[in-house]
Amino acid sequence: MIQAIVFLPLLGFLIAGAFGRWIGARASEIVTTSLLLICAVLSWMVFLDVAIGHNEGHVTVLANWMNAGNLSVDWALRVDTLTAVMLVVVNTVSSLVHLYSVGYMHEDPHRSRFFAYLSLFTFAMLMLVTSDNLVQMFFGWEGVGLASYLLIGFWYQKPSANAAAIKAFVVNRVGDFGFALGIFLVYQLTQSLTFSEVFAAIPGLEGKEIHIFGLDAEALEVAAFLLFIGAMGKSAQFFLHTWLPDAMEGPTPVSALIHAATMVTAGVFMVARLSPIFEHAPHAATFVTLIGAITAFFAATVGLVQNDIKRVIAYSTCSQLGYMFVAEGVGAYSLGVFHLFTHAFFKALLFLGAGSVIHAMHHEQDMRNMGGLRKDIPFTFAMMTIGTLALTGVGIPHTQLGFAGYFSKDAIIEAAFTAGEHHTAAFIGFISTVVAAALTSFYSWRLVFMTFFGSRRESAHGHEAHSHDATHHNDHAHDDHAHGHDDHAHDDHGHGHGDHTPHESPIVMLIPLAVLALGALAAGAVFLPYFAGHAYDEFWKGALYTGEHNHILHEMHEIPSWVGLSPTVAMIGGFLVSLYVYVLKPGTAQKLAAAFPRLYDFLLNKWYFDELYDRIFVRPAFAIGRLFWKGGDGAIIDGLGPDGVAARVADGARIAVRLQTGYVYHYAFAMLIGVAAVATWFVAGGMR
Repeated sequence: MIQAIVFLPLLGFLIAGAFGRWIGARASEIVTTSLLLICAVLSWMVFLDVAIGHNEGHVTVLANWMNAGNLSVDWALRVDTLTAVMLVVVNTVSSLVHLYSVGYMHEDPHRSRFFAYLSLFTFAMLMLVTSDNLVQMFFGWEGVGLASYLLIGFWYQKPSANAAAIKAFVVNRVGDFGFALGIFLVYQLTQSLTFSEVFAAIPGLEGKEIHIFGLDAEALEVAAFLLFIGAMGKSAQFFLHTWLPDAMEGPTPVSALIHAATMVTAGVFMVARLSPIFEHAPHAATFVTLIGAITAFFAATVGLVQNDIKRVIAYSTCSQLGYMFVAEGVGAYSLGVFHLFTHAFFKALLFLGAGSVIHAMHHEQDMRNMGGLRKDIPFTFAMMTIGTLALTGVGIPHTQLGFAGYFSKDAIIEAAFTAGEHHTAAFIGFISTVVAAALTSFYSWRLVFMTFFGSRRESAHGHEAHSHDATHHNDHAHDDHAHGHDDHAHDDHGHGHGDHTPHESPIVMLIPLAVLALGALAAGAVFLPYFAGHAYDEFWKGALYTGEHNHILHEMHEIPSWVGLSPTVAMIGGFLVSLYVYVLKPGTAQKLAAAFPRLYDFLLNKWYFDELYDRIFVRPAFAIGRLFWKGGDGAIIDGLGPDGVAARVADGARIAVRLQTGYVYHYAFAMLIGVAAVATWFVAGGMR
């Protein structure tokens, strides 16, 4: 069964990719979507058998992959509870994205290629989550990076899509370099890369030091730090986050797949899988907590002022990933995975709902050009509202009544407070996540109010102040489908939105929304006992490290009542402020932007990280490239080498040509000079 789950998406990729031109786009859609739906059903069967049931899991060895000296790597599929959870997340969301894309991409001329890429993306992620060793995990890790590059740049005729794809690829290579170094160090320390053997060797490495950069450092701390650098890149954490919003250049189904189930969750999964290493590296775990806390706050602040509907949700993803890393940093790995699980449902719902809005608005993405859509697309409005309620964590405290995010996000906040009684970093995580909860509520309801309430707006004039930086294209954002056109590009101002009546999406796009809404409604309450409740041990069966931090799940029930209420109060506060600013007192946002222009521009320009990195890294890199290109390769290598030799030969030829004038008296004069020279030579020689 596990072989079918992993390799059916690969089969779909091969069929649609290799034969899509002959079998046609419709057949490619049917084949890839059907195979993913089968995988989703099989994944739930594995989940019920391994996670909910009494099956302890297993490792299926497919083949010996490589042998080099003492290193032996098998191609093996590891199935335990953590794998089962990820299989459900990946294949459920991916299958629904495939189905949704049948309607969303129905006029694109390159649908076969698109569905092939989607299936390749899914296969790479499945290889990652079923890996039994670090080499296989790295294979899936890089496969996900490749597939994301192909999908973000799917509309390759658009320069902005090409730039976004390259940016995602390059930024992730930075993180992947750290991940690779971490793998090398783990092998040096344990002489193995298979998880069971590595984890067995970890306790004996406590206190072991290595010499690095002239300093002696604890080996496990360095290894955990390097491994987490990889997670920072894939999961778009602070410093390596800049690729995530630009990834919105890809089609909306791609955004849903990347942000809900595949690429960005890879880092969270990796830390959970390698939890025994991080448990023996407390300083690295502290770093994980701080990065998660900073990311949760940073992304939430940027999301406050974004006008592109997809970018608001993208920064929400970045912020929620910060929550997951806070949980893992304080040792509550199960809560981090629980939030990954619930987040997949409501974040995919929000992205696909945003795609339905974009479809209704003739591919318009700027929320300032929307308004009043709840009457035109009521089903999409209901689905987006459910997703927003789940994201903001609406629920009744001390009860089992609430949306998915209420159970997982609030549990992380409580775990951070519990751990914060002993560690400053964890308390910082608690403060940051509570503040981020308020900000999340504000910008999430801002999206709903600007999109579905008020009256239809034809242009952005008169709404929130535009950024003074003209380079920010999200002021006039469009999802450039260009259905039926090969150039995939629209004029940003030539849509004629005023003549286009918003309409509900086709049923093939609405069915995935309904299924995901069910998960956003019930996933938290149903699965809380398994992920972090009384059925915890029977559920995880040792798939996660439960050592000394296992007490956090018990102490969470003894926290002061105000701690448990704080995320709910923050959520309500954010909602009320958003309601006042965008519904009760329209125009307040413009006044605030005008009153604090520097702060507004600072947030709209994403803390100027792109500009900072451009000045620190991009421009110097191009300058060095030009130096080696023009100075090194052009002037020195070519100048003194092939080009130089050729130029000197040409110079000699030009001189020789001048001697061949065609006049007889020139030749006679040259002969006289020659005779005179010879006579002079013999006379001078005879005089000696």
